[in-house]
Amino acid sequence: MPSLPILLSLFLFLHLSLHATGASHRLLLRSLSAGGAGADVAVDLNSTNFDEVLKNSPTSYAIVEFFAHWCPACRNYKPQYERVAKLFNGPDSAHPGIIFMARVDCAMKVNTILCDRFSVGHYPMLLWGPPAKFVDAKWDPKQENSGIQSIDDGRTSQRLLNWINKRIGSSFNLDDEKYENEDLLPRNASDPEQIGRAIFDVEEATAKAFEIILEHKMIKPETRAPLIKFFQLLAAHHPSKKCRMGSAELLVNFDEMWPSSHLSLNSGMTQMHGSGASDSIAVCGKEAPRGYWIFCRGSKNDTRGFSCGLWALMHSLSVRVEDGESQSAFTAIRDFIHNFFICEECRRHFYDMCLSVKTPFESTQALSLWLWQAHNKVNERLMKEEKILGTGDPSFPKSLWPPRQLCPTCQLTSATSTEVQWNEDEVFKFLVKYYGQTLASPSTKVTTTSQSQTDLLTSNDSASGAVSAELVPVWAALGIALASVTFGALACFWRAQQKNRKYSHHLRSLKNI
Repeated sequence: MPSLPILLSLFLFLHLSLHATGASHRLLLRSLSAGGAGADVAVDLNSTNFDEVLKNSPTSYAIVEFFAHWCPACRNYKPQYERVAKLFNGPDSAHPGIIFMARVDCAMKVNTILCDRFSVGHYPMLLWGPPAKFVDAKWDPKQENSGIQSIDDGRTSQRLLNWINKRIGSSFNLDDEKYENEDLLPRNASDPEQIGRAIFDVEEATAKAFEIILEHKMIKPETRAPLIKFFQLLAAHHPSKKCRMGSAELLVNFDEMWPSSHLSLNSGMTQMHGSGASDSIAVCGKEAPRGYWIFCRGSKNDTRGFSCGLWALMHSLSVRVEDGESQSAFTAIRDFIHNFFICEECRRHFYDMCLSVKTPFESTQALSLWLWQAHNKVNERLMKEEKILGTGDPSFPKSLWPPRQLCPTCQLTSATSTEVQWNEDEVFKFLVKYYGQTLASPSTKVTTTSQSQTDLLTSNDSASGAVSAELVPVWAALGIALASVTFGALACFWRAQQKNRKYSHHLRSLKNI
């Protein structure tokens, strides 16, 4: 039988190999911001990560360039493609979160089947479509209504950008810089489906909040319990499945990273145990925080963003909890903001509103309507302050919400904004649909909030939660099986060693009698 060191080495090798390949695709998009000034920003994909990267892309559209590295025309075209990609790819781009630009080298043997899937007949070839349409897809130029189309006029950066502008009705320019020309992409404020794009901002806000907590060493004996309760709420009701899983993993490892006994003895131990937490636990997946906002992006660097994403998260939580959880959800949100939101004035204002609540919440509707009213009170106060100081976002001025364009039945009168009368039953129905159904992970629908709201939401988590065997490569399955056998053999060997020790000890005891 193999020795214990050999078994341990084999098991460790298999574990690290599987972990490394699983994590490689998650680092692709984040590597965009890690490169130097001359680094490529268009993402190189291959057959091993193509479907997964596009499936997880937060953008509305994708462009994939199929090329061959030996092709002189492809080499000459690369700077043209890169110039457009710099507008859209990565956190430092002028217009992140709209178009994901990638490339596939068809001269690589590993990509032969992938390029055949998309009928690549010449180099370079550009295909356009929503990222999800590329996943597990085949494309034929004769095929209609596939959601993917060939870009027939993109031979220079300017012609490619002209094609994009015509396709989506935008006015992008090659000289655009970050936070300039923010109104170049038309927005439809009356389209409630646009909140669906905020799921990536909610993930961003969640990951950013955890990052701030670690950076500012905010986990202390007195804040430990509020943080645990808030992550319990996230693990059960976060709209993103990745964040639910990440929050659950954090809770499982919480005592190892921040042991309560050490914290109570010396608060300075916090960072010793928790300094590597952001590397070992990704609350919303390895991609987050991405470093940019999509739905919550302001027209200026210092507007919207984190606060918008955090409000969206709280509204989403408020409509997802059961009636019996409403009070505990309220206290978890209240204590989280009170202990961990780093804006002192904002934190104080929110906590004062929470202190005005005299009766415990007994229903989902009561909680979600209270949070909606609190948000409108904040908007009213900021409207006045920003008007005086000129600090508001001109593209997204503060207003009472929801506007009539989003919910025509929510307002009872057509009076001025300061005199609006609300139909709260209609507001609640709107909140449940807006923050419950529409704001959810792209691959899943949301479970119902309470029994009384089952007619407003649908559930599809069971289907999306199942792991598809087709997504696991054969070599990975064999590796897992071999690792399992190795671990089993290791366990048997250890048990045999233990029995031998016990038997030897028993013989020595008999001799001493």
